[in-house]
Amino acid sequence: MNHAGPARPVHDVVIVGGGHNALVAAAYLAGAGRSVVVLERDGHVGGAAVSERPWAGVDARLSRYSYLVSLLPRRIIDDLGLEITLRRRRISSYTPVPDAPERGLLIDTEDAAATASSFARATGDRADADRYAAFGARLAPLARAVFSSMTEPLARPEELRRRVGDDALWHGLVEAPLGELLRTQSPDDLVRGVLLTDALIGTFSYADDPSLRQNRCFLYHVIGGGTGDWDVPVGGMGRVTEALRDAALRAGARLRVHVEAVSITPDGEVTLDDGEIVAGRLVLSGVGPAVLSRLLRAGGATTDAVTPAPEGAQIKVNMLLDRLPRLRDREVAPEQAFAGTFHINETMTQLDTAFRSAADGSIPDPLPAEIYCHSLTDPSILGPDLRRRGAHTLTLFGLQTPHRLTTDTDPDTIRAALLLAAERSLESVLAEPLAPLLHTGPDGTPCIEARTTADLEDSLGMVGGDIFHGELSWPWLESDAAETTPGARWGVSTRHDSILMCGAGARRGGAVSGLGGHNAAMAALEILGRAG
Repeated sequence: MNHAGPARPVHDVVIVGGGHNALVAAAYLAGAGRSVVVLERDGHVGGAAVSERPWAGVDARLSRYSYLVSLLPRRIIDDLGLEITLRRRRISSYTPVPDAPERGLLIDTEDAAATASSFARATGDRADADRYAAFGARLAPLARAVFSSMTEPLARPEELRRRVGDDALWHGLVEAPLGELLRTQSPDDLVRGVLLTDALIGTFSYADDPSLRQNRCFLYHVIGGGTGDWDVPVGGMGRVTEALRDAALRAGARLRVHVEAVSITPDGEVTLDDGEIVAGRLVLSGVGPAVLSRLLRAGGATTDAVTPAPEGAQIKVNMLLDRLPRLRDREVAPEQAFAGTFHINETMTQLDTAFRSAADGSIPDPLPAEIYCHSLTDPSILGPDLRRRGAHTLTLFGLQTPHRLTTDTDPDTIRAALLLAAERSLESVLAEPLAPLLHTGPDGTPCIEARTTADLEDSLGMVGGDIFHGELSWPWLESDAAETTPGARWGVSTRHDSILMCGAGARRGGAVSGLGGHNAAMAALEILGRAG
């Protein structure tokens, strides 16, 4: 049925895509008295920030895609009255020495002496602990300066550089490939790798990449909350979405699910797959720039260039184990090792070698990966019987697996190959095989699943499986850039005055932060207030 016509109601804001950023924007805008509707193609809101039960009949709620929180500002939590708990992890990381996994590096944020001893055991140099701590202290002013700017109009880099007060650090992070800086922090390949992993989450790059995409990823990973800490959301990531959904509904936003946008016009008309047209004075895009480009072209914006397809670079494996596995390192208990980020085959050399292998079209061997055990920090995600039996979840996040590896191969075949590589990498540091430890569901199926970039593209509409919706950008305004519009000042503009970005594709988007939604809402309120 054709719903077009002059009597069509016009909302103040139509938001396309119902991810967590869309919910943040909806809550702010509706709370300011604006009429807001969110359009989501799936049967629920939240996008990648959800909890699910992957295995039928098994009482385990996993954060299936996004899993940790660092970049969500306290301002958003307080403004929207979000009832969520973020729990800090005492253990920062554990890293087995790849060629001697009976030794490993355990970084305990509450025991400096034990951490120093662990450095000495793993690297042979107790001074590595002091160098590592000094680098963290050096990053602290940068984290505070940049993170405090994220919920304000875009700052200029000159101002942020002045606030940081460390020109050499600024140069190493912003102007030169990250590898140069990391080599000055430690002579040890293992320690350099622990640092470099933060530059490669979902990002296909290497230490000395002249594009600096690894630098931008690293920056986002070390500024969260002004400290760089990554916390576990109690109740799973779905609890964050539930709190945001409730805030949006309380404010008066309308959330529509099972509705898919097929086109957007530059002046704010969104056509749905059943022909209905939803019009807004402004449209906020919670979908990625590549998807928005397609929708605008379908809506008649023929002058829009085709946005290049982004490329994710990760494999995520979710597991439920009857107990934690034993390690080859007998001096570290599994409950300690898995309590933080467990790095596997992630020296700087291994990370760069894996990049070259993947760039040549091969799955890296060994596959660099890291493990998270959320149930150690938050047992509530497991049912009482599983907790009583000592079961635990494990989430493995494999690096250097670009989407291009999945494009010319049968999806099931490449998924199986990547899963095998992930299992082989993990087992290289375990004292026992993984398979016998996997919990078995009522139907006899082992509780393990792999989610490739192709799966993300198919299930969530993330083009190329890119969790950032495209290249991460510096979270400031270029020195010579104009800031003539609210959208430009807040980093959410598009080529069209009536269309703003509100998702991960916004200038300060990426991860579960709500920043894209907050900043789009601030720009929208300026525009709507000016228009009357």
